[in-house]
Amino acid sequence: MFQQLKDSGLTDNEVKVYLALVNNGPNLAGRISRLTGLHRRTVYDITEMLIQKGLIGYILKNNRRTFSATNPNKLLENLHEKEALLVPLVQELKIKLDEKKEKEETLFYKGKQGLKNIFEDQLTAKEILILGASSQAYNILQFYFKWYDQKRKKNKIKTRIITSDKNIKKVPYAEIKYLNEKHSNPLAINIYKDKVAIILWAKEPIAILIKNNEISQGYKQYFELIWKIAK
Repeated sequence: MFQQLKDSGLTDNEVKVYLALVNNGPNLAGRISRLTGLHRRTVYDITEMLIQKGLIGYILKNNRRTFSATNPNKLLENLHEKEALLVPLVQELKIKLDEKKEKEETLFYKGKQGLKNIFEDQLTAKEILILGASSQAYNILQFYFKWYDQKRKKNKIKTRIITSDKNIKKVPYAEIKYLNEKHSNPLAINIYKDKVAIILWAKEPIAILIKNNEISQGYKQYFELIWKIAK
């Protein structure tokens, strides 16, 4: 019982005084001092704290206070009051924490169906930057890209593409710049929102999707640098 009362928010001395009154009934400060082993001055300080918490009361007789414990339900009421005060505080702290704490994750995808998850996620972006686009992508996901490009155009999602693959000549709602063919490779980097998708356009395509604002910003800066160089 002692520990449970402490867990409810009472100090050791508050528990001693409170239990002394519960177990022995109404008493003067001197008697409480003897029952608890606490100095009388300490008893007066503790009784004041317990009165403020609504756990004890007193009657004044011959200018002397006789203390008594109140209904134990007050313990629950105090806890509910604390909870009611904490709920909005906790919610506010959570909002602030969520604002500051960026959720980061790295996901691995393999196969055509896995890559479709990435491209459908891109349909929520305002702009997509593609570094190293490969026409191999249209061979692997030929019919899917027709739907994807139509959907992207409908959503007015602009795309800027840097590629050394001269087979990529026209992409709906996109601007294309070219690098020398010697830089050609099947690896593409798609940058959008706070994400970077690194895609290997092989027969069995694989991709790594990184969600990290700093990494995304870094790749965007690199893209802009290459964009100025490309023709």
